[in-house]
Amino acid sequence: MRSVIITGCSSGGIGACLAYGLKRNGYRVFATARNIKDVEFLNSEGFESFQLDLSSSDSIIQAVEKIYSRTKNIYGLIHNGAYGQAGALQDINRMALEEQFQTNLFGWHELTNLVLPKMKAKNEGRIIYLSSVLGFVAMPFRGPYNASKFALEGLVNTLRLELKGTNVQLSKIQPGPIESKFRINAYNAFKRNVNIEISDYKEQYETMIRRLKSEKPANYTLPPEAVLKCVIHALSSKNAKVQYRVTFPTKLFAVLVRILPEKWLDKILIKVG
Repeated sequence: MRSVIITGCSSGGIGACLAYGLKRNGYRVFATARNIKDVEFLNSEGFESFQLDLSSSDSIIQAVEKIYSRTKNIYGLIHNGAYGQAGALQDINRMALEEQFQTNLFGWHELTNLVLPKMKAKNEGRIIYLSSVLGFVAMPFRGPYNASKFALEGLVNTLRLELKGTNVQLSKIQPGPIESKFRINAYNAFKRNVNIEISDYKEQYETMIRRLKSEKPANYTLPPEAVLKCVIHALSSKNAKVQYRVTFPTKLFAVLVRILPEKWLDKILIKVG
């Protein structure tokens, strides 16, 4: 039985869907989450679950130590734990930007570096990164998240080149709109770090807040099982893809960035943003 680590397995999200789906498909799943209540619930569901806060080196190290006390072989590492800091960049201070990168990039890199040497020693492994359509196109009021995902894309592309000649394969998944608690978490981060009353963008924020608080899914939203399908292929196929684009908007913008001048693309992104 192959073992996989998944980050960000809070209830109701992509991570939880991946945990249940991979367990059904015969994988030994180490499901990690930041919130201890989620960890307790996952343990009650029969998972081997540990607390892992991607913004804390101590938490990452302790979780990996606990996992390797259970098994010496990790076949797959699935980076999913992340959040989106909403707000105009003018209103985002350095601390908020650092917090975004701590969770969405630095923690992922640190976790990879703890697992990668053992994969290389065995010459086998799959590392899967949940990136985003916002890793290759920018939209207004999503700057911190955009920046973290653009940086992730560069990090993964570089690491893939450096691992040439090994049997450790990397895949990026760029979902687009998926049913999850992402908008709720983005709204909470926005409230925590942005003072709307003193912002030049108060009017735009009112529209953005309605979108974040709305329970109506965005156009072309798919269930998290669409991501699970890609993850299973990336873990099991001899011909795993370098990147998987899941929803129609992601596939569409992948084409548009190749064929449109930037000024034309900007007009579209401002309109849909």
